[in-house]
Amino acid sequence: MGGGEVLEVTHLITNRGRARILRDVSLAVRENEVVCLVGRNGAGKTTTMDSIMGLLPVRAGAVRLRGQELTKLPAHQRAQRGIGYAPEDTGVFPDLTVNENLRIAQWLGSHQNFTRRNSGGAQGVSDPAASIDDLFPELRALRSRQGLYLSGGEKKMVAIARAMMLRPSVLLLDEAFEGLAPAVVTRFAEAVARIKGLGISLLIAESNIMTASRVAERLYVMDRGEILFEGTPSDAFANQEVMRTIRG
Repeated sequence: MGGGEVLEVTHLITNRGRARILRDVSLAVRENEVVCLVGRNGAGKTTTMDSIMGLLPVRAGAVRLRGQELTKLPAHQRAQRGIGYAPEDTGVFPDLTVNENLRIAQWLGSHQNFTRRNSGGAQGVSDPAASIDDLFPELRALRSRQGLYLSGGEKKMVAIARAMMLRPSVLLLDEAFEGLAPAVVTRFAEAVARIKGLGISLLIAESNIMTASRVAERLYVMDRGEILFEGTPSDAFANQEVMRTIRG
């Protein structure tokens, strides 16, 4: 487990339309740590991720990266400051090739207005393209393939790789393991460990607590837009109320 907090979320309240989804959500991700946000579908995990990334406006609360307030910044500026995001639907452009999808993020990262405000995190990732080739060698043979013709697992790889092109301090993965065959889940779990090895902290939204326990050092359990539990996977498994909530 790492030291200080890279990402700090405090007392978030977020609506989708007129519906209140998040109710006073607070969580943190520390240096060089993998944290999973666990809950059933509809618990508020994706809304939490979108709120952190600035894709949804928050009604109250704060998002901080290494102590810097990001709450009022648009999504692209949060990305520029060190938050990477691979959404549940991957966001892969279907008409663009894998290489073009990655180059969009590379352009954003090298744009003249790009300002990295953090002093640590993924500084060791001096060449993100090389790191991605090492992380997902499967993508080398797919560079010229359009996003429309990628499998679900391949699209998830591209989404993670695209986020990595920004050399993030913290990487948000929304349902990265959903719909994957067991062998591919193992492959992605290995990738998470390697991303952490690059000095990048991770916050992963996950519906399956068994899968979450394979990769996370700490868990937050969410239900109906509230955090019900924070602790280690073993503590979660020992908590009957938590397990009842997750299993419905």
